Amino acid sequence: MKLFKKLFIILFIILVLIASFGFIIGFVYYSSSLKEKPLITRVEDVTSQEHYTSFDQLPKNYINAVIATEDHRYYNHGAIDPIGIARAFYTNIRDGEFDEGGSTITQQVAKNVVFHQDKNIVRKLGEIFAAYDLEKNYSKDEIFALYVNSSYFGDGYYCIYDASMGYYKKEPKDLTLSEASMLAGVPNAPSVYAPTVNPDLAKKRQKHVLNRMVQYGYITQEEANSV
Repeated sequence: MKLFKKLFIILFIILVLIASFGFIIGFVYYSSSLKEKPLITRVEDVTSQEHYTSFDQLPKNYINAVIATEDHRYYNHGAIDPIGIARAFYTNIRDGEFDEGGSTITQQVAKNVVFHQDKNIVRKLGEIFAAYDLEKNYSKDEIFALYVNSSYFGDGYYCIYDASMGYYKKEPKDLTLSEASMLAGVPNAPSVYAPTVNPDLAKKRQKHVLNRMVQYGYITQEEANSV
């Protein structure tokens, strides 16, 4: 028993050291990114876009579709969501796949606005610090708008306005439930789910979005079935 306790303490210390080292690296990585361009300037690069769509210009069905699909506890947690991370880990282990992410919408904004196409573990650590900075300086609604205005929707559309006009020839405020649920599912994997790339997979993804909306009480099953 004493040996087991010693091994547990040693393992705990090692994990704490690894976590501490990782967070230091992430903080340094984020800080170096801010030296290139401050966070406020990066945000202004998005909000000053010609086709920037503010939160109050987005239809409720689209907002609900994105939240239900990407981060259903968005308004109930901070920059990161430990419950979401644990749930994603469990789901991936259970299903033997890695379809669930666990990143919050704020973390995805950090990726889009601060780190862009960086793909490494250090960037994931840096995202945490960027996400906390975003939550400290901007409201949830503002961060949500940053997300849909900095996400890629396939076919060369890099914001919700361009995607809405490109795919449906209408402004975001006029999107129907069918159109909103389709676009809400695209940024997860634009090369796969863009309606013009693979209509069948896009429709399957849309069905997933609608099911999530039903699950979290945004629409009824009858409304989902009508799409």
